[in-house]
Amino acid sequence: MAVDTSHVHSYEYKMANARLGLWLFILSDSFVFLGLLVTRFYLLGGLRPDLDQTLGLIVTSVLLVSSFFMNRAETAIAHGDQKRFLNGVLITMVLGLGFLIGVVGFEWRNAPFGPGDGAQGSSFYMMTGMHAFHVLTGVLFLAVVYRNGRNGRYSAERHWAVEACANYWHFVDVVWIFFYPALYLIGRVAG
Repeated sequence: MAVDTSHVHSYEYKMANARLGLWLFILSDSFVFLGLLVTRFYLLGGLRPDLDQTLGLIVTSVLLVSSFFMNRAETAIAHGDQKRFLNGVLITMVLGLGFLIGVVGFEWRNAPFGPGDGAQGSSFYMMTGMHAFHVLTGVLFLAVVYRNGRNGRYSAERHWAVEACANYWHFVDVVWIFFYPALYLIGRVAG
């Protein structure tokens, strides 16, 4: 008796497994960020680093707006609109780079402490460094999706890589939604 394995090779079956794998990765990565968040509150308690509030608000706004454009890009490709998809991905990449420049290029330089300056420095640089690494990874993922999109590899029916990239990008944004208040808003300024 022959076993029918045609379903194992179907696109739907592969996508179900890919989605499960992505969500398991995001869940496991969440524990890393949760550990950093818990460490921040354990080490600093009711204090927070003395950071540039305006810059913090700007980089946070840039990252949140990038999520809007990533959502538009994903929706566009799901409806077969190649031009809006490519524009959305490109804008998301530019905004992601803007976030990185704001945090790594400006905030790290202007912080009144260094990575080795006690709990304040280690918490800030580990949290923002790990997040910046994920944003950079997301920007690289976006670049690959953009290149593949320009080469016509995605359609309304088959665009798993776009969906995966969007989910990863939104995950990185959600992490920052927790990191931003923990670093910039909660507690009194450490002296």
